[in-house]
Amino acid sequence: MEFLGLRNKKILVTGASSGIGKETCQLLSSIGADIYITGRNIERLEELRNDCENVKQVISADLTDDDAIESLVESVPMLDGVVNCAGIIFPFPVKFIGEKHISNVFRINFDAQVILNSMLFRKKKIQKSASIVFVSSVSSQFPYEGGSLYTSSKAAIEAYSRAIALEYAKYSIRSNVVSPGLVKTKIFDKTMEASSQEELENYEKNYPLGFGDPIDVANSIVFLLSDRSRWITGQNLILDGGLTLGSK
Repeated sequence: MEFLGLRNKKILVTGASSGIGKETCQLLSSIGADIYITGRNIERLEELRNDCENVKQVISADLTDDDAIESLVESVPMLDGVVNCAGIIFPFPVKFIGEKHISNVFRINFDAQVILNSMLFRKKKIQKSASIVFVSSVSSQFPYEGGSLYTSSKAAIEAYSRAIALEYAKYSIRSNVVSPGLVKTKIFDKTMEASSQEELENYEKNYPLGFGDPIDVANSIVFLLSDRSRWITGQNLILDGGLTLGSK
């Protein structure tokens, strides 16, 4: 995929140790991008380094720690792209939500990502014409029972992305979001293990093209990082295998 123009481009990927983040790193490495990976599980990050030729730096960082974020920002070079994959899912009923639950979810799904990206700008670590991609969820627009905190945190990061797009367009810096439906990650596997066969079949019936794979999301992320999407900013790309067709 030489035509994407990402060879030797410097890309930071958070949440790189598993799922969509890991798949994105592998794809970026295969097309010659220089990748800088971060996450909390250093063992899985090192395994990823061994799998990918172009991992330039492994940075173990807890993004809920402001000092760790500052250290991360100081350690990376000028970046051509940032992929924000770090996040948690926290199912919880509306009536039981308290301040600690809000803090737990928003600290990683929103606060940490805002602090990281804002600091990257403040420290002048984002190149002109760079591209930033956030991973949200289709559930921010089509919520589910028990998902109020998760969906709210994703809606917040979508708004933040649009603000970046507006403020930094004068530097040709773009910011976009991808919003997947159910993708076959470890989180997906845990959800499926807790479901009956009948429930699984009902879930899949809602996806005309079937459930997604991490590579389906990684392909879209890499496109948004590339110059091929240079006229796209402030957008939210829905990746749902047709899930929401009947909801519009």
